[in-house]
Amino acid sequence: MTPMIRPVFLAAATALFAFTSAPGMLRATSLAGSYLAAGQANFDSDYEAAALYYARALTVDPGNLALMQNLVLAYLAEGRVDKSIAVAVEMDKLGTDSQLAQLLLLTRDIKMGDFTAVNAKFKAGAEFSPLLDGLVQSWSLLGAGKMTAATARFDKMAKNDTMKVFSDYHRALALAVVGDFGAAEKVLAGANGRPVRIGRASLVAHIEILSQLERNDEALAMANAALGNSNDPEITAMRDRLKAGKTLKFDVVTSPTDGISAAFYTLASVLSGQDNQRFGLIYGRIAEYLNPTSVSAILLVADLLNGEKQYDLAVKNFDKVPGDSPFFYSAEIGRAKSLTDANKIDDGLNVLRKLSKTQPNVPAVFTTLGDALRRQSKFAEASKAYEAAIKLLPDPGANQWFIYYARGITYEREGLWDKSVADFRFALKLSPDQPMVLNYLGYGMVEKGINLDEAQKMIETAVAKRPNDGYITDSLGWVLYRVKKYKQSVPHMERAVELQPVDPIINDHLGDVYWMVGRKLEAEFQWRRALSFKPEEKEAKRIQQKLDIGLDAVLKKEAAASK
Repeated sequence: MTPMIRPVFLAAATALFAFTSAPGMLRATSLAGSYLAAGQANFDSDYEAAALYYARALTVDPGNLALMQNLVLAYLAEGRVDKSIAVAVEMDKLGTDSQLAQLLLLTRDIKMGDFTAVNAKFKAGAEFSPLLDGLVQSWSLLGAGKMTAATARFDKMAKNDTMKVFSDYHRALALAVVGDFGAAEKVLAGANGRPVRIGRASLVAHIEILSQLERNDEALAMANAALGNSNDPEITAMRDRLKAGKTLKFDVVTSPTDGISAAFYTLASVLSGQDNQRFGLIYGRIAEYLNPTSVSAILLVADLLNGEKQYDLAVKNFDKVPGDSPFFYSAEIGRAKSLTDANKIDDGLNVLRKLSKTQPNVPAVFTTLGDALRRQSKFAEASKAYEAAIKLLPDPGANQWFIYYARGITYEREGLWDKSVADFRFALKLSPDQPMVLNYLGYGMVEKGINLDEAQKMIETAVAKRPNDGYITDSLGWVLYRVKKYKQSVPHMERAVELQPVDPIINDHLGDVYWMVGRKLEAEFQWRRALSFKPEEKEAKRIQQKLDIGLDAVLKKEAAASK
């Protein structure tokens, strides 16, 4: 469903949120400087700086609608929605036809609960996008006490096959808001045994509605089916309450304003998958503004900010999730990632270490901590984190293979080969023919010169599954090199370098293969390339040795030293 509607809403969003370039309107050097600085900040997705410079430019050229439009967008992306509305009000006074300004005026009315004003705007011809218009109108009619008219508007939307699932979902929410849980459940149950589903929110709503109807057994079955081997914190908490015989509160939305927030969130989710995620960010900010307690909107916005490398803003958003939310640990994991991505490594690790103490029964916390430590080459501490995660998995399923794979890597890097092999083989038992595991285990056996036939088969299977992975292709070339099939190794090593042209180890390997087939000048060229890509110190010394005395002499010295 989502791929069908994306082009329509992307086009609408592009028209709505296009940043305006108006060099002909620049009147002074100070204005030009501020405008250029704002433009660069906008290009870098640095919304705080963009807002500062656009605001500064407006002090030189007040009333410049192009600057005002850009300032509105910067404020929105930054999360200062009230400020963006204030600028939109001034734009409206100047007679702008900006859709964005009109959308913000609509947002102001919704926030104030003035649904009469919202409905009047639509009656006067306000248009934004078919999906948004239909959902906002329907909820606003409900907010004005016109349930019959709201139902008719939902019906009109449902005639469009693309929008029907969204109309049905929001109709069910509206029915639940007014207390008609029976009718709401009937809508969500769908026709022909196909329930209405738009992501997990519709599932959560259905479970809560069943519980409100005193159908806890059905609600529990639905929650169990949804969880499987996964660990959704909210649904897990719901399942536990249902097991205890408690009735779930319906709180997916509690008012027409919440419903409209959910509509903006729907569009934000649809648009967030685009290359330019700014459109999703803008809708997400409005969703969050209309319902500040919507953890889904908060997390979506935080993830989008992180994707745009606005790590400080992302951290601020993750911080908004309250400690008693089922999603608190997910937010803390996200906050740690943003800190780490911002190169605040110790801060990110400290967040995860603290979380592992406050959330000692959540495997994902320890897995994430282990991953973060492993990336920093803190292998002993990483192993302990993975061990803690695995202790919380009494019956690991296929989707837990990665934890064993990751712990196997840390054991291998600690020199605990036998323990690492046991983990790799268990990971393969959980997920047979997993290419990452096959490659790592196969490559490790090649490096140790053991089980070479098995290693080659493993790596060949991995290459067949991931033919465009340079590291796996390198492993196949390397196993052929180690069994002295040098000519057969050449095309695989060349392909690996083509796929990963700046990896020092792969370039080094290609140099070794070239040397063994007599292409010594090309070998030296590859070794020099490998050095230019800054390998680890130990590898760099060995590569330099090969350049100084040749590979044959290096291998002879190493063989003598090993005796």
